[in-house]
Amino acid sequence: MTPRHIHDLIAEQATHRPDAPAIIDPHHGVRSYSAYQAAITEAAALLRDHGVQPDDRVLIVAENCLATAVFLFATSTVGAYAIPINARMTGAEIKRVIDHSTPRLTLYTTEASPEAATHAANAGATAHDTSFGTFALKITGDSIPARMAGDETAIILYTTGTTGDPKGVMLTHANLLFAGAASARLRAIVAEDRIYGVLPLSHVFGVASMLMASSHVGATIQLETRFRPDDLYAALMNGVTVFPAVPQMHALLMQYTKENGIERLEGSKLRYVSSGAAPLDPAWKRKAEAFYGLALQNGYGMTESTAGICATSNPIGTPDTSVGPPLPGIDIRLDTTVSAEDGVGEILTRGPHVMKGYFNNPDETAKTIDGAGWLRTGDLGQIDALGNLHVVGRCKELIIRGGFNVYPPEVEAALNNHPDIIQSAVIGRRIEGGNEEILAFVQCSDPTGLDLAELKSFVADHLASYKRPSRILPVLQLPAAATGKLLKHKLLSTFADMLAQTDPKE
Repeated sequence: MTPRHIHDLIAEQATHRPDAPAIIDPHHGVRSYSAYQAAITEAAALLRDHGVQPDDRVLIVAENCLATAVFLFATSTVGAYAIPINARMTGAEIKRVIDHSTPRLTLYTTEASPEAATHAANAGATAHDTSFGTFALKITGDSIPARMAGDETAIILYTTGTTGDPKGVMLTHANLLFAGAASARLRAIVAEDRIYGVLPLSHVFGVASMLMASSHVGATIQLETRFRPDDLYAALMNGVTVFPAVPQMHALLMQYTKENGIERLEGSKLRYVSSGAAPLDPAWKRKAEAFYGLALQNGYGMTESTAGICATSNPIGTPDTSVGPPLPGIDIRLDTTVSAEDGVGEILTRGPHVMKGYFNNPDETAKTIDGAGWLRTGDLGQIDALGNLHVVGRCKELIIRGGFNVYPPEVEAALNNHPDIIQSAVIGRRIEGGNEEILAFVQCSDPTGLDLAELKSFVADHLASYKRPSRILPVLQLPAAATGKLLKHKLLSTFADMLAQTDPKE
């Protein structure tokens, strides 16, 4: 039977492979597909008992754990919309999402997250103990919206914004089923695979490329609540075969192994490793492939496109640093009117991966998706002769210095090549005369010991003069989301004191 809803994926596996391992939870160990389905049925009954009806919203203040996964599918079972948000958000941020989405019910994954437990206590939520874990629950109020024609929304994901009201991306069952199948095909995932599930289930990458992909083929997903390089290394040495990640995870893993005298990953069953959410540079890619002994695949997507748009399938050693061609069934094109540089344009995409729209925000939806179904990504890209897409930056992050376009990923790639740099984040800042200066924040294990003069000399060998940072600020940690995605909009506020000072080494 062809699944129509995301919960059908688990029901089908429970019917045909009831004893197969479905999910590994840090607190509850391994659950089979039949036990997984039983927990979903139990959770769906609990939701109904608390008044949840079709088209209601159910907010999940979540960390990666069995309860989060169960409630995502249980909410689908009752025909409501699940809204997973990261438990590490502040109370004010959570309130903005609640005010915007008006959920009937809010769940807190207290067993897996001390932050969720704090939020639950502040909200006066009631504790519940079930076969799939302990959590807290609070009835928020009536939430039934006017049903939209053809509406098959399954999950609403709130995007990380810089300012203003939150935007809830409505992903349909069809979006998520397509994304899960595409991800499983791309990675050649089979039932015997074990996927390392550290990407948050409150983020599209975790929901689509981990949870839906594993459920589509009946593989096992090993959930991890928090990213720790030592836990990742242990998992890679203990049966994990598929590791979807963001570049920061690879960088921190290699930093950890370097500090422990481990030069490369040996004796692991890992067969597929990928990197998404940031561009690759050739030197860094070669370093990662030498460590894993595998090709490092790259990809590109966003919340509004249910994760995947493009991805590579390259053999090891391929110098290609593009994000590859579009996935089957997906179209891309460039709007070159937004850039003065030949061949560079805003990336537009169309296909079954494009979101339904923004929840209760038709104006923003109309600005983002045109009448022909093209989604404006806000990213700048080029398409090479082979049809591979190269992402060169964000439209809003493009730096114009002395009349020249500077793309932050290119500057970051040069900085990241330096052996003392773990990762970097580059932004532009307006100065007098309408010009922009380039600020580079570099994460390193010993910020006070970093030789800035040597680093600047190193960068000068890789970048034209107008692309070189005006200031380089060494830091111990860069602000990041739970996915590892760097939060560039927080750089100026996080390091305001440092920016106000004159660097004595300059």
